[in-house]
Amino acid sequence: MSSGEPLAFEIHGPARLQGSVTLSGAKNSALKLMAASLLAAGKTTLHNVPGIADVEIMSDLLRSLGCTVEYISESQTLTIDVPQTPGHRAEYNLVRKLRASINVLGPLLTRLGRAEVALPGGDAIGSRGLDFHIKGLQDLGAEAHSEHGYVIASAPDGLVGADISLNFPSVGATENIMTAAVLARGVTTIDNAAREPDVVDLGEFLNSMGAKIEGLGSSLITITGVTNLSPTTHATLPDRIVAGTWAFAAVMTRGDITIIGGREDHLEIPLDKLVQAGAVVTTTTNGFRVKMDRRPTAVDIVTLPYPGFPTDLQPMAICMNAIAEGHSMVTENVFEGRFMFVNELKRLGANITVDGHHASITGIPELSGAPVVATDIRAGAGLVLAGLVSEGTTIVEEGFHVDRGYTHFAENLRTLGAEVLRITE
Repeated sequence: MSSGEPLAFEIHGPARLQGSVTLSGAKNSALKLMAASLLAAGKTTLHNVPGIADVEIMSDLLRSLGCTVEYISESQTLTIDVPQTPGHRAEYNLVRKLRASINVLGPLLTRLGRAEVALPGGDAIGSRGLDFHIKGLQDLGAEAHSEHGYVIASAPDGLVGADISLNFPSVGATENIMTAAVLARGVTTIDNAAREPDVVDLGEFLNSMGAKIEGLGSSLITITGVTNLSPTTHATLPDRIVAGTWAFAAVMTRGDITIIGGREDHLEIPLDKLVQAGAVVTTTTNGFRVKMDRRPTAVDIVTLPYPGFPTDLQPMAICMNAIAEGHSMVTENVFEGRFMFVNELKRLGANITVDGHHASITGIPELSGAPVVATDIRAGAGLVLAGLVSEGTTIVEEGFHVDRGYTHFAENLRTLGAEVLRITE
């Protein structure tokens, strides 16, 4: 699906980006829809699925559980044929590559009465424990614990609806509880549920399978259990994080980018911050346009669960503030490891001091190219954007991270006028 696993991206700056990009489906949604397909035997069809490395990994995981998975890149269509009795054990060699693989836990448990899922890997951005997932499944009547690197859960007599309150609106926990509760006996409520568009997309997908879920998009979700679900056809919503990345790219490079398929209502706070920085954001017939004709003004950012400023756009915000006029503070409240990439950005000359979950940034007019290393998907994308506002050549190593979340990233940048090469040897 992805166009080769790059060792690095080579960026020749500075650049001004101008033109249009078309969004693919949301990574964070597509992976969860794929996992939820396990809830019903038969063929589920997903449209608008991005051709990224993480989708390949999730496809391999589903195949290891007995599913037949086919992807047509031209139409971005994925079909998953789920057997009557899928496997119940998700092995470490696949799960270690992908955080979202934990999302098979709820569907397997509620459908089979048991599940064994290796503790997941993915991005190095924080601890992200599974306590909320395990506690939620226990509340539904499962025996669940962590042992020898696996989450082991069983409910031989089925799950029973319960009132569940989350201490933090965890996206993954909300999704695992929701997918487990759809086949539980009785009614389940999730209080302080995650409100992300990806959670709403998953809920609508489950409802199209025959589930009864109400309150999607609010902090109180109600699930009335049903006895069985059917396969369905569903289109993944557009990727708001990729849309936000292009919006920041326009502002950083004093460019003009039309984001086709972009949903402004999914990015209200990030776009408002860009307007504060000096951008002009306008609605188009099929998306929105971000235009910038001067050096951005520094803006303070505080990451919070949706509808707050997304943690996945925090690296882009730091990179923008690094070349903005003035001083800013970026506060990370979701993943404590998000600042790992700051040391790499400082190699490009950025003036940043990190203290706990605060980053203090004094903007400079231009960065200078240097070799840097991507530590996760979003940090990798942010460092590529930083290379666009750097004098000289920037090499972003461990570039495979970027391919896990962005389709044709270098190609799209070249279409917009950047000089970006994908180094695969």
